[in-house]
Amino acid sequence: MSVLIIGGDKIDTIRTILDSLGKFSITHWDTRKKSSACRKEIPQDTDYILMLTDFLNHNAMYKYRKEAKKKDIPVICTKRSASSVYCEVCKFLKCQSCEG
Repeated sequence: MSVLIIGGDKIDTIRTILDSLGKFSITHWDTRKKSSACRKEIPQDTDYILMLTDFLNHNAMYKYRKEAKKKDIPVICTKRSASSVYCEVCKFLKCQSCEG
């Protein structure tokens, strides 16, 4: 599966979580630069988008949710904490390991 992670500076913990849940091809946009965040297009091979909400502004979230909806790509919105990411990805993948 191919996942686009939007937001956050360091995603080493998130990479570890995704590796524990299966094989993922990860693309990460840190959105540190204000102007570059909303100018990128979602890659064609993206299976789902993981938005780290504590590192995104409203305009970037709105733009990418709208574009994902047009392309029929699921979007997961979560905080950057390891437990939040783990549970939200588990819900999306319908894992049995997370019960919350």
